[in-house]
Amino acid sequence: MAPAALDGLLVADFTRVLAGPLCTQTLADLGAEVVKVERPGAGDDTREWGPPFVAEGSTYFLGLNRGKRSLALDLGDPEDAALALELCARADVVIESFRPGTMDRLGLGWEAVRERNAAAVYTSISAFGSGEATRELPGYDLLVQAMCGYMSITGEPDGRPMKPGTALVDMITGLYAAIGTLAALAARERSGTGQRVEVSLMDAGLAALLNRGSSFLGTGEVPRRSGNRHPSIAPYETFRTADHDLALAGGNDAIFARLCTVIGRPELARDPRFAANRDRVAHREALAGELEAAFAARGAAEWAGWPGFGKLWAQVLLWALPDAIASERRLEARWTPAGPRSSRFRGSTSEPFLPPWARSCSCTTWGSTAAGGAGCPRPARRPGWACRSSPSA
Repeated sequence: MAPAALDGLLVADFTRVLAGPLCTQTLADLGAEVVKVERPGAGDDTREWGPPFVAEGSTYFLGLNRGKRSLALDLGDPEDAALALELCARADVVIESFRPGTMDRLGLGWEAVRERNAAAVYTSISAFGSGEATRELPGYDLLVQAMCGYMSITGEPDGRPMKPGTALVDMITGLYAAIGTLAALAARERSGTGQRVEVSLMDAGLAALLNRGSSFLGTGEVPRRSGNRHPSIAPYETFRTADHDLALAGGNDAIFARLCTVIGRPELARDPRFAANRDRVAHREALAGELEAAFAARGAAEWAGWPGFGKLWAQVLLWALPDAIASERRLEARWTPAGPRSSRFRGSTSEPFLPPWARSCSCTTWGSTAAGGAGCPRPARRPGWACRSSPSA
């Protein structure tokens, strides 16, 4: 089997809850070796988030921490903090999601790690960033969704503010953090030195508003809730059928014309009210009435399998996928045990944290040649890196 994209990379994971663990899980899925540092006895908060629970633990935790090693360290204990710093000194990537300034107080901040390991990429995830005015503010996904405006654009038009069904801002932040980390790793291939990456829930949430955000900036009009309807495309929503709802995405004029033919209403595509997308948006209510009248003739499953529909629509499913989709290849998960592996970690850290690319050498301290690496008769398989001590006997 060919090596994965990030084979040989070591990630020191000091994150918890969702955004950070999703970032590091993404790197693990791409082949990195991820060591997740957790509090002794308790571990990540999400180990206790449930129900549901299964034999291996909380399904919330399991969904965000596959493919990782778990290591229990009390970062307030000097010996354990020293072990954590040694892990950072050997890692390609350090990722943390503490409140800004916490890692500095623990002796594990960007400057402390860079002094030991100039090639490390150091990624920080927080609620509102490291600015003086906001660095001390805590934040969870729900609060940031409300502040960014997601709850004002989610839900029925006459309903109360509503959040999406998942922790959307946390997930977006975790993916942005992974992208930033990968970009810094790519830059390191040229420079030999690491970079600092900062991502906040607030910044990521605002950036991901995309067209709703640009609409506000361009027009000054505050976006409003529109249920399942798209504010700029029609038909692009759910429709009632004889039994269940059907999700329909008519993203352009050609798709709309094809839809009209398939449902036996080709004249709708020639109606001046519906000829182009901007016309359909302007006459959305009239169009919805025409389409729902046609869809009422059959049930959702029958429409979804109707000849000629292709990818025009999908039955609104309750956690069930068509066989053709469900049979696609899946990742094989390796669950992290139900608790941190040990209440305290003791003993030599040389082997557990020595990346595969360094194991051809018996040296114990590694770093960038730009930071004064002494060189080694048995060099590591990484450009710009060398050991900082003579090989042990």
